[in-house]
Amino acid sequence: MNAEAVNPASPGPLTPASAGAVPSAGARRKSRPRIDLRRLGRAALLGSTSRGRLPDAIGHVVEAHRAHHPDADLDPLRRAYVLAESSHRGQMRKSGEPYITHPLAVTLILAELGAETTTLTASLLHDTVEDTDVTLDQVGEQFGAEVRYLVDGVTKLEKVDYGAAAEPETFRKMLLATGNDVRVMSIKLADRLHNMRTLGVMRREKQERIAKVTRDVLIPLAERLGVQALKSDLEDLVFAVMHPEEYEHTRELIDRNAARADDPLAEVAEDVRKVLREADINAEVLIRPRHFVSLHRVSRKRDPLRGADFGRLLVLVQEDADCYAVLGELHTCMTPVVSEFKDFIAVPKFNLYQSLHTAVARPSDGQVVEVLIRTHQMHKVAEAGVVALGNPYAAPAEEQTAGDGERVDPTRPGWLSRLLDWQRGAPDPDTFWSTLREDLAQDREITVFRPDGGTLGLPEGATCVDAAYAQYGEDAHACMGARVNGRLATMSTVLRDGDGVQLLMGQDPASEPAGDWLEHAHTPAARIAIQRRLAARPAPADTEAAAADTGDRAHTGAPADEAPAHAPRPAVRESADVLVDPPGATVRLAGCCTPVPPDPITGFAVRGGVVTVHRAECGAVDRMKGAGRPEVGVRWGDGTECRVTLLAESFGRPHLLADLTEAMALEGAEIVSATVEPPDRQRVRHTYTVLLPDAARLPALMRAMRDVAGVYDVSRSQPQPTGA
Repeated sequence: MNAEAVNPASPGPLTPASAGAVPSAGARRKSRPRIDLRRLGRAALLGSTSRGRLPDAIGHVVEAHRAHHPDADLDPLRRAYVLAESSHRGQMRKSGEPYITHPLAVTLILAELGAETTTLTASLLHDTVEDTDVTLDQVGEQFGAEVRYLVDGVTKLEKVDYGAAAEPETFRKMLLATGNDVRVMSIKLADRLHNMRTLGVMRREKQERIAKVTRDVLIPLAERLGVQALKSDLEDLVFAVMHPEEYEHTRELIDRNAARADDPLAEVAEDVRKVLREADINAEVLIRPRHFVSLHRVSRKRDPLRGADFGRLLVLVQEDADCYAVLGELHTCMTPVVSEFKDFIAVPKFNLYQSLHTAVARPSDGQVVEVLIRTHQMHKVAEAGVVALGNPYAAPAEEQTAGDGERVDPTRPGWLSRLLDWQRGAPDPDTFWSTLREDLAQDREITVFRPDGGTLGLPEGATCVDAAYAQYGEDAHACMGARVNGRLATMSTVLRDGDGVQLLMGQDPASEPAGDWLEHAHTPAARIAIQRRLAARPAPADTEAAAADTGDRAHTGAPADEAPAHAPRPAVRESADVLVDPPGATVRLAGCCTPVPPDPITGFAVRGGVVTVHRAECGAVDRMKGAGRPEVGVRWGDGTECRVTLLAESFGRPHLLADLTEAMALEGAEIVSATVEPPDRQRVRHTYTVLLPDAARLPALMRAMRDVAGVYDVSRSQPQPTGA
């Protein structure tokens, strides 16, 4: 952009950009001819610009554009070029070309990816407001509001006004604009790609600074937007600047492989074509050479490299069903490497990517060849990502704004929404800049499901804390706990792709996050919200007062306002429904695991001739066996009376215990003892030991307890590791 623009007193010689340390993409992608900047620069000065005719200089752009959009109106491109060329006339790039060659090259990159006319128009004009006297209002008057918005989105903020904060604030502005229209970031990525291709004319220090920002911010954004064609080129260019020796070594590996007499990839490709022809499947089989960074990663795992490591096979078909047909034929007729199979068609990646991945082994020498199977449309999206989605504003104009005045982009991905949410809470540019890089470094995403059928997109490694703030924002301070796949889980639980998550929310708006939540917060949104809340935390309140949040005291059968919180345990009524061998012994059900029919049980003789009965999986069983205590045969008799210990989890509210014990009484439960732990962040844990006249009524009792408002879980007491 403007760092590249100079205004010499007289135009210098038209010299091509120095290649420097950057790689030549043309050496790797022969199917994509690189633009001749020197010839294009001359055409920019000499080409026809008469009204109604397309200037010669944009011939490359028009040709690429018509390949994707044969019926496109080209007049906006003609007018945009005329304005851009006249505005930039006299400006030169540091590499020596007329400056107009830069917007032309950026526009050609986007045209090759299939961008629609509005994006290309804005791309031609993307530096006019920043580097010339053209204003945004003039752009809007001549080309409409959408082009104006896109040009504004990629226009950098001036260092004169923002100082050292200019770069982070520019990216913040650009991301906000991208949140309403992802085409803003498409233009920025193409702009950075062309600047990286001509980076060799700059000082080494500046090359490294630009490469680092590209690596930390632009490449992750290209990945998340699914623009793999740009991402791969940017990775190679950064690799060449940051690791020139390793880059040259990788280049030598590629050159040596190209000189080989045999090519295992070509042989396997021909075998695949034969298999698909015999199966009457119409498919195109291509060899895709690995780009430099990809090959470098493979070389770090496998040394020496074999011929099949230098590329992959790409099979293109017409329909989704054909993809699976190809997969079936390959796995039937060739030797598959089962561990390499991945289905990104049934479960697409978060960046729109769809494909089947598999690998087959070559029979002659066992070399493994990776195979990608996708439709032509999937391939277009895999290469161009959001650029391939076209104009997101095809709906009538009245439907293109949200209620708050912001423009609505149906292509806006979930990760971008999360990024925009947390950036609002970043207190300063430095925090935003460092947090942005950290967020973008999390390059894998999982999807978890809410009870209402909705989904949450979270980075890999996210916890229940992150899910709470992703769903409820700062209201998540009141979260009391979570269920993961139906089971109670701690807030520190790490979520996996496909988990079901139910967040248990309290009602107190003054709630604060637990002290350890910050340790378990993986997303910037959660961390920033927690840090802001903790920073505003008042002096700690009296813990005794906090303990009164339950609104009730423990209930042991007496009225709630008379019973102590830890009631004395009355004498335990012995159960008569357990038969012991030999008969006549006194039987006692163990309090540690409170067995009830039809639990598997075992018994042990204790002092006084008493037989204590445990659930078979109780931890005390192993301890008693280890102590050499003999087992006693016990079994359930005809009686159905049982004693059981239940654990209830609830929110604190007035009269909760009265309502809960009333529900238990209505189910015929006699409460033997009850304990209520002091509340923790409005979360209350109750323990009840009850007698039931019929063990079959236990499920109904637990359902009735769960139905009490504020109670979110009831479970049997689990066997403890010790105790008889």
